[in-house]
Amino acid sequence: MENYFQMNLPKNKIDAISNLGLAHIGDGVFELLCRSYLCAQGHTNVLELHKRTVAMVKAPAQAAFAERLLPSLTPEETDYYRRGKNAHVHAVPKGATPAQYAKATGLEALFGRLYLEGKLERINELFALGLTKEEENGL
Repeated sequence: MENYFQMNLPKNKIDAISNLGLAHIGDGVFELLCRSYLCAQGHTNVLELHKRTVAMVKAPAQAAFAERLLPSLTPEETDYYRRGKNAHVHAVPKGATPAQYAKATGLEALFGRLYLEGKLERINELFALGLTKEEENGL
């Protein structure tokens, strides 16, 4: 039986997934990381959890997160980020610029690729690197 919670696809299968397909799975991975992080920080009020999660996963925040990660990416990770960033999207959310949305899509594609490859430790490492000092301090 396939373990869909902890994937381990070969590179050729991951490369066959479209840029936006990688971003689709990465969006879910990134949101789960944010939700888990906030719960682990002791936030218990569901309204507060929702507001903080939305603040972390919106495109401008993801774009800034991606900028903080770029220097730490391997060349292969940078390629997947760039692949997602250059995906042709048909609409941009109201609260984001096209550049921010492209960076956010790149981040999601990277996290999607790492998840599908089973590199959970690397995902956690990058997530920790991308957090701001304010987020690390629970603000």
